[in-house]
Amino acid sequence: MKLVDARINSTWPLWQKILFRFFFIYLLLQTQPWTWLDAIPGVSYVTQYYYDFINWITDYSNRIFFHLPGDVLAPPNGSGDTSGGWASLDFSIAVAFIGCIIWSLADSKRKNYEILSYWLRTITRYFICLEALSYGIIKLFALQMPFPNYSQLATPLGDFLPMRLSWMFIGYSAPYQFFSGLMEVTAGVFLLFRKTTTLGLIIATSVFINVAMLNLAYDIPVKIFSINLVLMCLFLLSFDYSRLVAFFFYNKAIESCNLYTISFVKRWQRITRIVLKSLFILIAVGFNFYNSIDWYNAQNKVISQLPVTPGVYDVAVYCINHDTITLLASDTLRWQDIIFEKDGSGSINTKDTLFRKRYNRSYFNYEPDTTKGIIGFKKFAGDTSYIFSMKYNVPDSNLLQLRGLYKSDSLYVELKKSNRHFQLTERQFHWLSEQNR
Repeated sequence: MKLVDARINSTWPLWQKILFRFFFIYLLLQTQPWTWLDAIPGVSYVTQYYYDFINWITDYSNRIFFHLPGDVLAPPNGSGDTSGGWASLDFSIAVAFIGCIIWSLADSKRKNYEILSYWLRTITRYFICLEALSYGIIKLFALQMPFPNYSQLATPLGDFLPMRLSWMFIGYSAPYQFFSGLMEVTAGVFLLFRKTTTLGLIIATSVFINVAMLNLAYDIPVKIFSINLVLMCLFLLSFDYSRLVAFFFYNKAIESCNLYTISFVKRWQRITRIVLKSLFILIAVGFNFYNSIDWYNAQNKVISQLPVTPGVYDVAVYCINHDTITLLASDTLRWQDIIFEKDGSGSINTKDTLFRKRYNRSYFNYEPDTTKGIIGFKKFAGDTSYIFSMKYNVPDSNLLQLRGLYKSDSLYVELKKSNRHFQLTERQFHWLSEQNR
């Protein structure tokens, strides 16, 4: 096995060797190529020990050195910018810095790191490729950012946080989301092949800079990860610096790129390479497409007839313990309107803390039981028990009656289907616009 590169015998300057040592450690900690094997059955049982150790050492380091707020670090969840995420980043930088110093002292006479550099470039390139394809493919099906639902449409614009505003902005337009996904998929496909890697990196850098700016400008909690993706792209492009400058700024002819070319002498090495590359493509492309199609079909599955027609309902009658509560602007606990979404979620215009609060509305999940004639309300979709349940009656398609116990009180609610129209659902497009609308 040997590199097809004239620089194999070159001598790197000291600053280049020091920077490489730092980024070698840092990028390995960020890409964690050993965890890519988790897709193989049984491997996750082994790598779980690694995850447990990293969580422990990160938490310990935070308590001793970093002092991020909170007694217990919040692990990355829907947000990647949790205290655990930042502590993990701090830990990676600290390990890379200390490791760089030790490595520099122990290996000061080495001329270059061309072989290690090749493998680091390859690992980083495939990591970027995997992420570009993962995020890109779900956007092709307009799944990452869904179209605004009834609850969001009924919420005043000023009540939204910037992240949700950006999510709805992208989710409103399936063509735009498809386009952004297509750019990510294009970058990922180009990164799969050595001859098109440079072009793939240029596209990926442009795409991920835009993603990182959205995350920073709209407070989307994936800042650490998106900035790391940009950093990885720039790291790989730095090896091609002289060719890119000559081509784009001096309009000079350039030689072909050999940064990702390696010669495998033995037959088993060539076969192994083909097998691993095929498995990667199968997972990165095939697996993501399979999951996205399955998700898309689930999203668009024809729902069986429900007693509740999804939509917005005005609360016409609200009666507690046989006492009718009139609608007053000062009463923040009375239900003013209720929304049932087709996916089993919903929201109520009330300040009642019994539900989960988002954007000045109270959100819930519901499960109708047609055999018992009840609707069960849950705070979260994964809850196994109801916070309360109510018997329902549907006199006609525009009227829904609910009655039952609510906080130890008897509650009767009469809901009328609202005729409220949301212009945003029209998905308007005009080639000709005589004025701003």
